[in-house]
Amino acid sequence: VQLVESGGGLVQPGGSLRLSCAASGLTLHFYNTGWFRQAPGKEREMISCLSSSDGRTDYANSLKGRFTISRDVARNTVYLQMTSLKPEDTAVYYCATDYSYSNCLVGYGMAYWGEGTLVTVSS
Repeated sequence: VQLVESGGGLVQPGGSLRLSCAASGLTLHFYNTGWFRQAPGKEREMISCLSSSDGRTDYANSLKGRFTISRDVARNTVYLQMTSLKPEDTAVYYCATDYSYSNCLVGYGMAYWGEGTLVTVSS
């Protein structure tokens, strides 16, 4: 099983990025998938979760309205669209997947993790 994030990079404040999480070795839409991030010196935080059963989505309150999670079943990929980016969004962004939606919401106990992609928001 492998999750590979891509799409990170350097972006100016106010800009947008779309991150991708491509899976191999498992069928992603059978799992609950989430995006997480960890900024330097800070704990990892949940950004968003996408339910496998009913497509429910949840977001960190501080990020609602700027970030959107979605999936492409045919491509076995989950995306994170990020808009109005701020310097404080600078972090390594990870995707992860698990059978438990609760695990996604707490960001702990997820079965599979990608290695992350770095997003830097700076002018």
